[in-house]
Amino acid sequence: MDDTTRYERALERYRNGDMPRRQFLGLLGAAGAAYGLVTPCRAYAQAAKEVRFDGWGGVVSEAFRAHAFGPYTAKTGVEVVDGTFGGGDEYLSRVKASQPGEYNIAHLSGVFDYARYHGLGLASELNEANIPNLQYVIPKLVDVFRGVSDGKLSCVPYDYGTTGIAYNRKYISDDEMQEKGAKILIDEGKTGKIAGWGDWRTRIWFASLQTGQDPNGATDMDAVWDAVRKHRDLSLKYWGSGAELMSLLAEEEIHVTEGWSGRIYALQEQGHDIGYMDPPNGYGWQECLFVLKGSPMAECEELLNFMLAPETSIAVAEGQNYPPALDPTKVDLGDKIPTLPAFDPTGALSGLTFADPAYWNGNEAAWSKMFGRVQKGY
Repeated sequence: MDDTTRYERALERYRNGDMPRRQFLGLLGAAGAAYGLVTPCRAYAQAAKEVRFDGWGGVVSEAFRAHAFGPYTAKTGVEVVDGTFGGGDEYLSRVKASQPGEYNIAHLSGVFDYARYHGLGLASELNEANIPNLQYVIPKLVDVFRGVSDGKLSCVPYDYGTTGIAYNRKYISDDEMQEKGAKILIDEGKTGKIAGWGDWRTRIWFASLQTGQDPNGATDMDAVWDAVRKHRDLSLKYWGSGAELMSLLAEEEIHVTEGWSGRIYALQEQGHDIGYMDPPNGYGWQECLFVLKGSPMAECEELLNFMLAPETSIAVAEGQNYPPALDPTKVDLGDKIPTLPAFDPTGALSGLTFADPAYWNGNEAAWSKMFGRVQKGY
């Protein structure tokens, strides 16, 4: 029996209730391990069709490989060329310098990224008839993208989370964290044990909170930049990836930083006594699977539909520790997902504050340049 037939039979048994969920997820993982990571050199040497997918690396990419890419290749024969990036600006620079069709699907963060790609003429237009599993997605997550692209879609929502504050309970108590909130990141008593992501949006968002301002509408930018500078001066370093974030906390090189909810949950699963707090107006975000202009649309749409299938999406979510975009009022998400940070059992997501794309994209040129100067000591 070939891998495609084996996968399809297992999927049918699972959907019919004849196979326990744990056993089915085990088969998904085995398929992912069998196919593993496909490098660009290997993929281009083969005659088989392929789709390139770029994401955030670490536990996130591991979840995609094990529970989505491997089983998808087993089912369809289409290879997934798996690349990674450390940040949205870095990836966009690569895309701008590439040939049409070189990059296909990206795991983008935030509606502002979606708007940027549309504004630059890099967007595709999905045929939603080829993605029937879109019906399971939280409507609010879909509608915000439609608003940017005149009712059409160039992506499907896939997961959401928060960038909150992670702290080592050996050195910082829950009570101290509740008392200080975002201001703990500019606490002089923590000098040299603070860190943060070297991303201009994140630095401005938390500086807005530290100065008592709306992160989607700060009016005193001088105060914001002063807070950014203070955080820089008190910090051990800026981290550049989720893997580095986890290493800094696990090795106790730092005691507090803002961090991505799923990565902090992964540390907690590993046994580290790391607390996590979303301060008022904390940074909520959603991620999408964005298809770039010039991509092989039929194959990309097939992959998106496969990844939105509840059994695949839930397995990936459990692997990467971010809630899926699936509507919990339509889909039983199992036992683990409701325990993840940021999870909303109603699907309304009313407790999350998302970045206003018009505000952030409208200030990108000036603020990203200014943050570059601040990083260098200005």
